[in-house]
Amino acid sequence: MLLVVPKDNRYRTKQELVYRTLRDAILKCDLPPGTRLVIDDIARRLAVSSIPVREALQILQSDGLVINTPHVGATVAPISRESIREVFTILEGLEIMSTRSAALLATPAGVDELSALVDSMDLALQNGSYEDWADLNTRFHLTFSRLSGMPLLEEMLERILARWDRVRRYFFSGVLVHRVDLAQHEHHALLAAVQGKDLVALEETVRQHNQGAMASYTGYLQERSGTA
Repeated sequence: MLLVVPKDNRYRTKQELVYRTLRDAILKCDLPPGTRLVIDDIARRLAVSSIPVREALQILQSDGLVINTPHVGATVAPISRESIREVFTILEGLEIMSTRSAALLATPAGVDELSALVDSMDLALQNGSYEDWADLNTRFHLTFSRLSGMPLLEEMLERILARWDRVRRYFFSGVLVHRVDLAQHEHHALLAAVQGKDLVALEETVRQHNQGAMASYTGYLQERSGTA
């Protein structure tokens, strides 16, 4: 079990320490779906008692990242078609709001920031640096929410993008590397729509971007599981 305490280790409680450490490990797929979470083992690795571990697991269960099965115990939640649909449906709604607001409110400097990120993503693809591209992708989408001037929207988008990050890491070689060129083409379209303040094209591209990704991930999962 790979557990790395986040660098920002200013925690108010031991429960928060355990929660953040486990959550980060699950979202990064250091703890992949199906991994058993043994309370005594986690407590030993993080040098805490079993009580904050139990409390953290309960919170993670309410987050949908952990499941607790009778006579088995806690395990990392699977990535299902339903959870993928949930991620991209919520992401689509949030991004329609963030990109629209950014297009209306962004200063020339803000648009230049988006353009620079797209250029950096192009370079990452040219170099075959898919992990760098994925990190820049997250920054690109979060920049829209920051430029929208709505901190709560930015917070919500950051949370759902963390869920997307788990999905893309788990299906990295099966999905992301095969659709990254199309995704980057759509990023260029998003940037062009913001530059032209074309709100209709912007919303259409956001929907296409998220629904296409959802179809790719759910389709791959269906093929791999052999279910209809």
